[in-house]
Amino acid sequence: MSATDTTAPSPQLFFETINAFHKTAALKAAVDLNLFAAIGDAPATAAEVAARCQCPERGIRILADNLTILGFLTKDGAGYALTPSSATFLLPQSPAYMGGAVKFLLAPGLTEAFDDLAETIRRGRLHTTEQGTTAPDHPAWVEFARAMGPMMVPTSQGAAELVPLDASRDTRVLDISSSHGAYGIAFAKKNPRAHLVALDWEAVLAVTKENAAAAGIADRFSTITGDAFTVDLGKDYDVVLVPNFLHHFNVEECTRFLKRVHAALRPGGRVVIVEFVPNEDRITPPPAAGFSLVMLGTTPEGDAYTFAEYQQMLAKTGFSDPTLHLLPPTMQSAVVAVA
Repeated sequence: MSATDTTAPSPQLFFETINAFHKTAALKAAVDLNLFAAIGDAPATAAEVAARCQCPERGIRILADNLTILGFLTKDGAGYALTPSSATFLLPQSPAYMGGAVKFLLAPGLTEAFDDLAETIRRGRLHTTEQGTTAPDHPAWVEFARAMGPMMVPTSQGAAELVPLDASRDTRVLDISSSHGAYGIAFAKKNPRAHLVALDWEAVLAVTKENAAAAGIADRFSTITGDAFTVDLGKDYDVVLVPNFLHHFNVEECTRFLKRVHAALRPGGRVVIVEFVPNEDRITPPPAAGFSLVMLGTTPEGDAYTFAEYQQMLAKTGFSDPTLHLLPPTMQSAVVAVA
């Protein structure tokens, strides 16, 4: 240990990391058992929660204590209560409920990709499938569309604030890989004269259509079915939204795709790219920088790209004036550029 190193060696990080799946299992169990709803608005004892969940008390007590350690609950004496974040994101009746995302995030097709990450790295390609989640009509994206929409509402509303549309005329917005449709719907709701065009696979678009109808914009909504790299995108759009799409592909493919986006926009139109954008050091901020590992495990050549890399891609494809905007409360950012 050097004279300037005052940190004593500790195995704590090793054990916390190697056993991190315990935390995942605890949270999944709580969602599966509807434990957060069983506690609800008022503190409850383990016995009360166990009765509501129709489970023996011992397991509920141990689970609730661990959720308290993790920060999902608070405990005062024998009573457990929800934290503000748990009440917002883990109560099923909350509009921001995220519990449904468990099905997508822990789907075997995703978790199995990390069973032998060393083999993926060793071979330079995915060890489970050839195309991973980029395969045409991958079934995971239907579950993603159904489960992840509520998580995207704050981010999508923030993105819609970045590009005001001309209220004096009809405008057109294309939502690439629209999925749940949250980004395009946010633009359409903010701009009453905007027509939204959603592009995705047919099975996914069924979910997008449901969400568009529920949002009251069905009369200003249409779809394009197929592969975003090959299908006719149309033209004269005022905005093209590219949310959480480019990270699935390498720089060359992203650049090729952005050329198609530029051709689809009217002069002066905007592209809005929503992504996890790490700093140039690629290790900060941790949630954005760490997303590259997800792409390593689930895509052939995807990555989390820096703003400088997006600037280079956009410059090569005819865009100008790229700007970077954080989209709190998430760690995602929007890159906006002019056609």
